[in-house]
Amino acid sequence: MSNKKSGRIAVPFLLTIFIGLILIGGAAIFIYSYFELGKEDELKEPIARSAATASYEDSHTILFIIDLPEENCSSTFVLMRSVPKEKKILYVGIPSNSIAVINDKQTGLKETYERGGADAAVEFAEQTLGVEVDKYMTFDREAFLKFCDIMGGVTYAINADIPGIQETNAEQYLSGSKILKVITYPFFSGGEEQRAYTASSIFSSMMNQADGKRLADNLDTSFTNLVNLTETDITAVDYKDKKTGTKYMLENGMTIARFRAITGTNASGSFIIDKAFGEEIKKEYFTVAEDKE
Repeated sequence: MSNKKSGRIAVPFLLTIFIGLILIGGAAIFIYSYFELGKEDELKEPIARSAATASYEDSHTILFIIDLPEENCSSTFVLMRSVPKEKKILYVGIPSNSIAVINDKQTGLKETYERGGADAAVEFAEQTLGVEVDKYMTFDREAFLKFCDIMGGVTYAINADIPGIQETNAEQYLSGSKILKVITYPFFSGGEEQRAYTASSIFSSMMNQADGKRLADNLDTSFTNLVNLTETDITAVDYKDKKTGTKYMLENGMTIARFRAITGTNASGSFIIDKAFGEEIKKEYFTVAEDKE
């Protein structure tokens, strides 16, 4: 009799426990769902990242003119061609004693610049090299020293007897003031051609030795400083248009600069630029975008 009684008690007791577990479990599920506990975050679309790039439309050409009449030396002319898409820059020094026939009249670069200013010098470069020069930038002493300070100077070997500069085949650091002494030195054994060649070589070395990331990060400030110190036709709109491509080149390029010694013929103290030289640099640095993209 005692066994039957205990069995009758056990069945309702188990049913009570089972029902209780269902009720408790249901309440837990409701609370869990209501407060979204344990709910995994839905996968979100990745945020698109826009990386700076460059196109052939970012290419541009600038004629740099260093004009220091106090140095008793002709102005220095260096043409720069920048192709950010290919991460390369070309510097070409144009001898100040260069002559050419323009509009059926023989004229010289030095006289043209002194008479007509930077615009006239740009036209001379375009006519003699057969390339389009977009802009110009003319430096006085203060502006050029600021430019050299931005670039960080240069380490360069000097093999000419220039006052204040150590003559050695070993490389030495040149600050802005010493760079000016070199590129305005009027007594190179190779004349104005060597001076122009040296200027373009120094520009190229200065660019290659500079910290590209630093230049890119400070591009806005550098442009503002230089445009306020130089005589130039480069506007804020021009800068904005070329800024992205230029930064891309500076941040991603390695040893981006080259220089070319201009070829030509000496004739009675004047220099006649070889037309084939213009064709040569056009082929490598001035090819239109449609031909490359």
